[in-house]
Amino acid sequence: MSVPDEIRQRVKALREAIRRHDRLYYVEARPEIPDHEYDRLFAELKALEERYPELVTPDSPTQRVGGEPLDGLEQVEHVVPMLSLDNTYDLGELRNWYGRVTRGLGHEPDGLTAELKIDGVSIALIYENGRLVRAVTRGNGRVGDDVTANARTIRSIPLAIDASIPLIEVRGEVYMPRSVFAELNRRRRAAGEPEFANPRNATAGSIRLLDPRETARRRLSVWCYQVARIEERTLERHSEAMALLGELGFPVNPGFETCPDLGCVEAFIERWRQRRRELDFETDGVVVKVDRLDEQEALGATARAVRWAVAYKYPPEGKKTRVLDIVVQVGRTGVLTPVAILEPVRISGSTVSRATLHNFEELARLDVRVGDTVWVTKGGEVIPKVEAVDLSARPEDARPFPVPERCPACGTPVVREPGEVAIRCPNPRCPAVVLARLRHFVSRQGMEIEGLGGKLLERLVAEGLVTDPASLWELDPDRLAALPGWGEVSAAKLMRQLEEARRRPLHRLLFALGIPHVGERAARILARRFRTMEALEAASAEAMEALDGIGPVIAASVRRWLDDPDNRRLIERLRAVGVTMEEPGEDAPEGGRPLEGLTFVLTGTLSRPRQEVARRLESLGARVATSVSRRTDYVVAGENAGSKLEKARALGIPVLDENGLERLIAEREGAAR
Repeated sequence: MSVPDEIRQRVKALREAIRRHDRLYYVEARPEIPDHEYDRLFAELKALEERYPELVTPDSPTQRVGGEPLDGLEQVEHVVPMLSLDNTYDLGELRNWYGRVTRGLGHEPDGLTAELKIDGVSIALIYENGRLVRAVTRGNGRVGDDVTANARTIRSIPLAIDASIPLIEVRGEVYMPRSVFAELNRRRRAAGEPEFANPRNATAGSIRLLDPRETARRRLSVWCYQVARIEERTLERHSEAMALLGELGFPVNPGFETCPDLGCVEAFIERWRQRRRELDFETDGVVVKVDRLDEQEALGATARAVRWAVAYKYPPEGKKTRVLDIVVQVGRTGVLTPVAILEPVRISGSTVSRATLHNFEELARLDVRVGDTVWVTKGGEVIPKVEAVDLSARPEDARPFPVPERCPACGTPVVREPGEVAIRCPNPRCPAVVLARLRHFVSRQGMEIEGLGGKLLERLVAEGLVTDPASLWELDPDRLAALPGWGEVSAAKLMRQLEEARRRPLHRLLFALGIPHVGERAARILARRFRTMEALEAASAEAMEALDGIGPVIAASVRRWLDDPDNRRLIERLRAVGVTMEEPGEDAPEGGRPLEGLTFVLTGTLSRPRQEVARRLESLGARVATSVSRRTDYVVAGENAGSKLEKARALGIPVLDENGLERLIAEREGAAR
């Protein structure tokens, strides 16, 4: 069946419109149409392509996300090597570089450029006749990984450009926005998964995932910084190439400036020193380049780095202290985490003596060694973090910390899953894993058994009195009373707490069980929908995925966990000791669910814990999100509200204080009666 001309023209018009709106939203941050209108255009295009499959092309907006996971990543040799940059750490070193450039050319360069150095993952994008045909990581500079399927999921990368250019290779830096990174780590933390050390760490893992659908969910972005090669176009300057990239629809680094001399570059560096903190992406310096391309060619490169560009790195922040030791902790999912033991130092009002190094890839990147002097900060003013090592103070006998081959707690050989940064102990009976899982199980967000805090749980596990969650309700009060430092009163108090915990609702139990990817919100959604453990056990992954807020990763994880024989036995034992396996029906609040369909974001310090406010809003039918977007209906702001409040104002989203929230609820309840 031939395709009518009017259908072909409509498909073409839809693609052009969607590409334009993608650019406005993802690159220029100035959307022109609401989400529902964009979704309508996309749905129409998808329907036409399904009806006329011969019209589907690789560069269609509907083809961004691949359908199946990849078997592996192909190795690709770069036509033009992706070399590194030398670093400078003060203006004196930068001036020395400029002097070497001047001597190499025999005269001062005819102009420079300055641009923010994005802390991400370099990528080469190759287009042939206007279509993206390949995307390759830097790799070792000569050979990189083919990540085309994953790059196609990044909305800011155009799938199609001006077809009059036969070939162009564009280079850029893939990054994860700070706001996306914070949300990703919040979800991983809630699900008991290891957090990423920083946005770059998260980006590196995401761009090399074997499942493009998961890469798409990571919401990566890109800034483009170079045209490595181009056919049938003549470019004389780097600044000219950047202008061309902007015209072709590529996102170009917003902190880009053409400078006549080094003084202009130094002013650029100072101007962005503090201002860079306001950006939604990580920057760690400024890249300075010779502008003329023929001068770049004349200067050439060493085996490792180009001579015509240099990176000025802003000095690390925080306070200096010394690394006394590096220890390895084993978490409840078996993940091994290196932790730096520090000479105590006062930071942001508290004494810091430990700092996580997140994972062994991050440890290697920072190259932290016992005896090193390091800069330590508090991430988000909360979590101690090693920023950098002062190499000038490194002891001569300092050695790299080895990656463990065996679990330090049980001696089992460690494993690394494909696409994962973390290494794990696969032994479910590892004493460190058992203890970490039990700590999660009895935590305040889980089954809330306060009497099992501190060293008591560790002692019970060490003595074999507790082996899994069900064994908590099999404790003998007489044996508890006989423990050193205990007695009949303490034992009776713990037994009362265990009796209370036995009646916790299903959503608390689901979270406490530590099912991978299941945080508090997912546990509540599953419990509200299926009501009993029996119904959840019988549900398919598809039935779970159909729920708003439960994606394919969570659904598959829950189904896998429930299908595991050991987990099924645990559920039966919990049932046998009388642990509640039901979600009580919630009494509909007066006025029904007056906030049904509304999305709220909470920020700042409120008069009650945010979790309590969120639970109330959810009971009234609202959805509580963690980040502000155009889909947000209201932001509830308390004292010391920060970037979320600023973003809400920028997007024109209504902002309420707590009194305003109460008035809104009262108005909606009144309207519902």
